[in-house]
Amino acid sequence: MIARVKDCLEGGKTTFYSDGNDDYLYVLLEYFEDIDYGQIVKKRENGRVVGKEKRALIGNPFMNGIETFNVENFNSILRNFLSRLVRKGKGFTKKAPRLHDAIALFQFIWNFIHKLKCKKTPAMIEGLAVKLWTWKKLLTYHYATD
Repeated sequence: MIARVKDCLEGGKTTFYSDGNDDYLYVLLEYFEDIDYGQIVKKRENGRVVGKEKRALIGNPFMNGIETFNVENFNSILRNFLSRLVRKGKGFTKKAPRLHDAIALFQFIWNFIHKLKCKKTPAMIEGLAVKLWTWKKLLTYHYATD
């Protein structure tokens, strides 16, 4: 995954934030030369978060930017929409190609059909679509007719 991220970047300094898993540090150092990297480590008591410690591990990351709630929220949304990502569920995916297909479909639905609070989809915000897609358009779409 990190190699694919590196291929998408245009060079220059990159900033990464993560939780307290130390494995990220070693992998990032293997793939990137010039990075800022910070971690947020949650302190727990009796299963509840009681505090957070932010650490600058490489370079000079923006300390107030060190958070993981966006990724954690999106992971929660994925698990909610795709039961195949829940390990102990009946729909847990056993074959990688089926998981890949389900995630690709979810990405399309999320980006082109699912409206955000601003009444636009992420694809509309990014200029990839001019109007909301419908399920009918998705299911009857043929690339040669557009």
